[in-house]
Amino acid sequence: MIVLKDIPLFSDLSDKYVEELQNHIQVRNYTKDSIVFYEGDESEYLHILIEGRVRIYKTTPKGRQIHMHNFSAPDIIALYAAFENVPFPATCEFLTEGSVGLLPVKKFYTCLHNLNFSLSMITALTKRIKLLAELLHKETVYSSEAKIANLIYTDPTIFERLKNNEIASILNITPETLSRILSKLKKEKIIEINEHVVMVFDKNRLKHIISTNQLD
Repeated sequence: MIVLKDIPLFSDLSDKYVEELQNHIQVRNYTKDSIVFYEGDESEYLHILIEGRVRIYKTTPKGRQIHMHNFSAPDIIALYAAFENVPFPATCEFLTEGSVGLLPVKKFYTCLHNLNFSLSMITALTKRIKLLAELLHKETVYSSEAKIANLIYTDPTIFERLKNNEIASILNITPETLSRILSKLKKEKIIEINEHVVMVFDKNRLKHIISTNQLD
């Protein structure tokens, strides 16, 4: 059962608002690898991730997938598309089994009369803009070495949670490139990986790779 109060965007709404919204939510269940929506699709619903994890990606004209972001429940997916009533700018795919609540956009708009909700909406949209800015920076500035060094520096435990091919997808590089650079980092004694646990021996070298965009 979805509890809207658990989602920051709806946490400041009165019980009356929350109850009314929950009565209009349709829940759909998905299996792993299921597509929730494709880039370019239109929808009259706000998508609320109730259970599971999804990934958001764009597809180039040549068919290459560009990873944008992962979302874990509970959260809102494609908030901008719902708010602006425009086609989805990317594709959403489940990484696990899960479920999504569909809230009619018309009911969603009624919440905008609530000041606290509007402020929460601005905060949520600002976070989405920040995520997009970070993605553009990594894709246009970072080399493959810098992407991997930055990931290890900021979130080394990701190697315990995800397989290498999933990590490569997140970084928008090939699994072969990830394996090759990890081997270099281990050879340079910057890191060590034992049973998917990353041990960082030289954080300064990682920072140097990130700032110079290369592994000397």
